[in-house]
Amino acid sequence: MTIKRVRKAVFPVAGLGTRFLPATKSIPKEMLTVVDKPLIQYAVEEALEAGIEQIIFVTGRGKGALEDHFDISYELEDTMHARGKSLAVIEGIRQKPGSPVYVRQQEPLGLGHAVWCAREIVGDEPFAVLLPDELMVGQPGFLAQMVEAYDKVGGNVIGALEVENSETDKYGIISPGAVDGRLIEVKALVEKPEPGSAPSNLMIPGRYILQPEVMRVLESQEKGAGGEIQLTDAMAQLIGQQPFHGFTFDGQRFDCGDKAGYIQANLALALAREDIGPSVRAFAQALLG
Repeated sequence: MTIKRVRKAVFPVAGLGTRFLPATKSIPKEMLTVVDKPLIQYAVEEALEAGIEQIIFVTGRGKGALEDHFDISYELEDTMHARGKSLAVIEGIRQKPGSPVYVRQQEPLGLGHAVWCAREIVGDEPFAVLLPDELMVGQPGFLAQMVEAYDKVGGNVIGALEVENSETDKYGIISPGAVDGRLIEVKALVEKPEPGSAPSNLMIPGRYILQPEVMRVLESQEKGAGGEIQLTDAMAQLIGQQPFHGFTFDGQRFDCGDKAGYIQANLALALAREDIGPSVRAFAQALLG
């Protein structure tokens, strides 16, 4: 079995971010910052660390700030240079020519539809999918850990994370088979199972390595949970036809699509910083009394 290298990554970033209104009225939710870096930048850096060569953004209307972030900023760079300021803080943000690529999801028809919108750019290659709302903190990053596992087993590898049993109805859930270290055989996938009916407490935390055949499934995929075209439903059809594994993350996950999770991410990453950690810790301790 020849295992093709994962070179491309799809970032579904067309969502409106209604849970964070009014902050997201004119700013893409992916541009919300954790400490001093936008969520989308954390995700892109995670992909680049994993060896991804082409970034694919599936965007929608009103996402211009996201596109500008990864472009040259002449005025800013010239002004900083003229004032003798270091450009180190923004170096590396701009990508090489040809990456990112931007495609539009014209209608909010779900994650599966968003991924399908990138089909022409993905082509006949395995590809990664990263949801920027899910901030993964670890060394190495989650996708790098997953790529290392994928290079050994091939097929499809998706993130797996244990959650409380009371939380399983909020996520795509894995029905697990054989376990080999951090690799878990996936026997079935269920999208947002009814409370008490989940086959496990292993959810899919927004990281995927998928074979291009999933695009052909998505081509004719019908709407599922929530009236949307679900990526989980399409992936489920590949089980039994191709190797399919879950991979548990050695690190921290923050759900930054949730207000409490977003605040927790800011606090945790601030405390880990040498420059601001001590003052933030002192403030938090004083606040808690």
